[in-house]
Amino acid sequence: MSSFPTLSRRSFLATSAAASGALGLGLKPGGALARNTDKVRLTFGPSGGLTLIAKERGALEKSLGDQGIKVEWVGPFPNHAPTLQAVTGGSADFSFGGSTTPAFAAIIAGSPLVFTQFLIYRPRTTAIIAKDGSGIDKVEDLVGKSVAVNRSGLGEFLLVAALEKHGIDRSKVKFVYLNPPDAAPALASGKVDAWSMWSPGVDIARYEYKAHNVFLEERDLDFQIDFTTWLTSRNFATENSDIVRAVNAAFSAEADWASAHPEDAEKIAQGAPPRYADPVREGFLSLKRRYEIYPVTDEAFVGRLQKAADWLVERKVLPEQVTVKELLAQI
Repeated sequence: MSSFPTLSRRSFLATSAAASGALGLGLKPGGALARNTDKVRLTFGPSGGLTLIAKERGALEKSLGDQGIKVEWVGPFPNHAPTLQAVTGGSADFSFGGSTTPAFAAIIAGSPLVFTQFLIYRPRTTAIIAKDGSGIDKVEDLVGKSVAVNRSGLGEFLLVAALEKHGIDRSKVKFVYLNPPDAAPALASGKVDAWSMWSPGVDIARYEYKAHNVFLEERDLDFQIDFTTWLTSRNFATENSDIVRAVNAAFSAEADWASAHPEDAEKIAQGAPPRYADPVREGFLSLKRRYEIYPVTDEAFVGRLQKAADWLVERKVLPEQVTVKELLAQI
């Protein structure tokens, strides 16, 4: 039996779109490929997301290697924003599959980046947490308190959304801008009262610091504003569209495998030596996390992302308007 996963309908469509794109470029089977390099530099982080699973499992690297593409892993990076800087600065070719909000912020600031593919993790586990016994049990309790968030990122977005849902002016809560490696000890030591964070950082902190959810995205928010995405430079996408399509297809296959094999995927994400305790991994396993890939050709998804960007601009999480259709890799 083949060790490669059966492609879902969405992944099949994404792969078919890639094949159609190749024909549109006039590439015939066995013909010249649209690439000027035989190497792709992929970024990764310690967060246990799909990119880390792909790196540790090795199937993505083998798949690309079979197509004459050598993978070089660059990292680890603590969150998405530094990987965007690495791509912009020329030390990497792809961001590591992270939040769309800092990606928009980087593009607005002048980074010549384009989206190559999108991902939704289900269920959504981003949360605002506070330590047990802190007296912070609901969003209203955050008034007059300090909350650690990553600037123009998923953490800041979730706090803004939570305050808005509960009719609380954001000026009544202190936003403390910290990246995850600094935010975790700040919560532990009491330098901040709460933390808005994604998985697995929020799950690790909840377990290690005896904390609880104040606001949970899946439970408390009936819409999604921030998504997971990969980006590359506009030049790389233009000059190496063959590689971009191959990387997209490889991550799509990885998403199918992880969704179909949750126990194996969670063990890989936990790592060896383990990045977090077994109870945290068991919590993830109980969720039966699913990984849904959306290509840049999915007009319905692009429409959702445009509405999300507009929402962020209206609330000044992003400083100016963006047109998502202009920011997609033409592959």
